Amino acid sequence: MAALVITLSAAADEGMWLLPLIQQMNKKDLREAGCKLTPQEIYNINKSSLKDAIVQFGGGCTGEMISNQGLLVTNHHCGYGSIQGLSTDEHNYLMDGYWANERAEEIPVPGLSVTFLVSMKDVTDVMEPAEDKAAARNQILEAARKDNPGCRAVVTGFYNDNVYYLIIYRTYTDVRFVGAPPASMGKFGGETDNWMWPRHTGDFSMFRVYVDGDNRPAAYSKDNIPYRPLKHMEISLKGVDEGDFTFVFGYPGTTRRYVTHDYVDLAANVENPVRIALRDIRLSHYNDAMQRSAAQRLKYASRVASIANGWKKWQGESLGIERLHGVEQKVEQERQFERWAADKPQYASVLLDLEDNYARLREVELEWVYFTEAAMASDFMQRAYRLYRMRNLNGEQLEAAAAKFLADSRTYFEDFDQHSPVDKAIFTECYIYMWEHGYAPYFNKRCNTAEEVYNLLDRHYDNNVLNNPKKLEKLLSLPAEKLHKKLLEELPAKDLELINLAYTFSYNADKRKQYNEAEANINRLMRVYVKGMMEQYPDSNFFPDANLTLRVAYGHVEGFKPKDATYYTAYTTLDGIMEKENPDIYDYRVEPRLKELWQKKDYGPYAKWERDRSGAIVPIMPVSFIATNHTTGGNSGSPVLNADGQLVGINYDRCWEGTMSDLLFDPAYCRNISLDIRYCLFIIDKYAGAHHLIEEMTIVTN
Repeated sequence: MAALVITLSAAADEGMWLLPLIQQMNKKDLREAGCKLTPQEIYNINKSSLKDAIVQFGGGCTGEMISNQGLLVTNHHCGYGSIQGLSTDEHNYLMDGYWANERAEEIPVPGLSVTFLVSMKDVTDVMEPAEDKAAARNQILEAARKDNPGCRAVVTGFYNDNVYYLIIYRTYTDVRFVGAPPASMGKFGGETDNWMWPRHTGDFSMFRVYVDGDNRPAAYSKDNIPYRPLKHMEISLKGVDEGDFTFVFGYPGTTRRYVTHDYVDLAANVENPVRIALRDIRLSHYNDAMQRSAAQRLKYASRVASIANGWKKWQGESLGIERLHGVEQKVEQERQFERWAADKPQYASVLLDLEDNYARLREVELEWVYFTEAAMASDFMQRAYRLYRMRNLNGEQLEAAAAKFLADSRTYFEDFDQHSPVDKAIFTECYIYMWEHGYAPYFNKRCNTAEEVYNLLDRHYDNNVLNNPKKLEKLLSLPAEKLHKKLLEELPAKDLELINLAYTFSYNADKRKQYNEAEANINRLMRVYVKGMMEQYPDSNFFPDANLTLRVAYGHVEGFKPKDATYYTAYTTLDGIMEKENPDIYDYRVEPRLKELWQKKDYGPYAKWERDRSGAIVPIMPVSFIATNHTTGGNSGSPVLNADGQLVGINYDRCWEGTMSDLLFDPAYCRNISLDIRYCLFIIDKYAGAHHLIEEMTIVTN
């Protein structure tokens, strides 16, 4: 099959477009959308282009180079885990913020890396006709590695594996923490404001990439020097206004734009309600603990952020699908396809086959949800499951796993007295929820009431080798042969019972086989269905679903109407932070220095000037803005650029009302939320006094 050529629509704001496709598009289309750049200025494999300023940050976010000395910026929540890992009670960089005054104060971050895209090449003509896809892939990769020493090569499928690209990446591992505002600013509004507009969060953090003397990737060394990027972002102080063109450059994670009604219904009406209810339980206990002490807040902050992110997103997604009649939309789309495909044997039965396989998947899908969201919700059960899986190891593998488990457990027990009441409550309540909903057959012959279930779980938790440091150390220090026998048959009944409990809610062999077969069939059939849709609508523009590859999404700055009699304007200001201020609520505390700058209206060159109600021209400090760019997870930290390709914002969220955009895009509701770059610069310069960082940047004032 020849490579499919999909053109970019200049009219629709929906879409996450591959860079080679942008290079193919008509310059007139870009101009009509509002962009003043040529496709080659955005993506070029022979000369430096904007793509050379974009990094995949840590494997799950995006970042951008903002100086010719390796300085990069991403979201605060993207750097959160790294900053938390560097923090101690004595130096709490997460809660207090941090700014390196000189290069020697920039802190190495173990395990953190950033990755640049080098090039993309369409290899569909090689992959598509090959009977042995794995062999064809290996042949392509072997040649690519020879041509690109020091790089990583992958062959990635798009349009449900109807198109393939060879992608070359270069990764840098010496990344150092430069600065971030305190969490009270970088996470202002906390989980209450997450996904919501209006937002007032200073969501950014800064790092620097270091290299060897030849500007090549290198492991950490004190002799390394700052990376000299091929391209770094110009930063505009002009800002944005309603209607302005913007585009987002980043690594979006996952969308499923072309799925059938079965998938949409399963997500909105089956999985999401269960996931939300079970995360309610976890969040209630973690949040209570975080209110009790600063140490607990530091311990659980990242965990709560991760849990709450999906919890809130799924609520908005389900409501958005309901509002758009998403299942019905998909059904109608499928009816049209069936009519078109009726005389085409290769497509005629694909939807019926998909429906059959979704029915098989649905039979076991909720059990997997309960396993991940309930059975494995507590640290206790994660550790029990880890012990259970060690029963399948022998010899040196078992000894190594036991040694690692023992080292992790010693750290785990350091604050066990504080942590165990929280973990125990999550363990017991999640299992009781499963039992009440018919997904915990283990208890059916043992318990008749929720109280009896609780008592059994309570005994499991309090009287188990996993929660006894001395007994666990003795167990895990045994020689491999004795440890293996002990794990299989010689532990006390209560310990073996717990290990079996960990297994009870994992898939048994038959259920796992059923799930894997149905999923494999669905993936195979979706390839056929998407290919058919492209043939059904040859003049339509199809963008490939997101899969953590570099994309461009474009749109316009625009407010929206979330409900009757309510209209949200497109940007927020520092005045809104002061309106939300509440010293009694941690997430709404305002730093004294920030308040002082607001009172004095001391915004420096970063202010936006507007007329107040009296008609006087006064300075205001923009904080965030919204636009119609199509984004998803992975776009966090992505640069938001104006028509000239200059940095005007940092993408950090989506509006709650539009979180169904991974499945269904509605331009009336789907908005990405971005930090105004002027607020970022204001915090660095006026709040933190880190003007030396500003001096590194290329700032454009008009």
